[in-house]
Amino acid sequence: MEVWIEGPVGRLHGELWESEEPARAAAVFCHPHPAHGGNMNSTVVFRSARALQAAGLDVLRFDFRGVRRSQGVHDGQGGEEEDLAAALDWLEALRPGLPLWAGGFSFGARTVLGLAAREGERLERVLLVAPPVGVYGCRPLLDLAVPGLIVMAAEDTFGTRQVLLERFPELAQRMSIEEIPQADHFFRGALDELGERVQAWARKQLS
Repeated sequence: MEVWIEGPVGRLHGELWESEEPARAAAVFCHPHPAHGGNMNSTVVFRSARALQAAGLDVLRFDFRGVRRSQGVHDGQGGEEEDLAAALDWLEALRPGLPLWAGGFSFGARTVLGLAAREGERLERVLLVAPPVGVYGCRPLLDLAVPGLIVMAAEDTFGTRQVLLERFPELAQRMSIEEIPQADHFFRGALDELGERVQAWARKQLS
């Protein structure tokens, strides 16, 4: 279902996928960097969101400011976190009472981290797919108190599970951290496994 969300600098274009069974949670999933072609239809975003939907969640994808039909201009300095906050507000109003989750891939994962470190109390779970810890600081991981899943790719030049745990060793005590062998940053050839892992984790959280 096509949707429009009132964002902080204009309307944001999105798409809501409803669970085939009564939804037990609702999630927003964020896309990779707009400057490198990222949008809500990016393959990893699409497959991850479908996996959450299959597990029993209503899932909202949307384009950040300045991407395709969304209004505004790319910010990259925290503005997209406010876009995510607006998307969560919209979803929460649409599905009052349902637990809220947030997820993202690459830049989208960084965006979720930034918001969750500040407003984590509104989120029940986070899903971070390939956060680029090898090339960006991702310091909000230090303040992340929301439980969730991190999925890394073993051949990711932007950061692997080993790099993640070297920089944030305490994460293993409060997050599930998985790595898919022989996968690059975009999980080429490993998208089915990514979807299976996300769906299995989400079902376990909802059970």
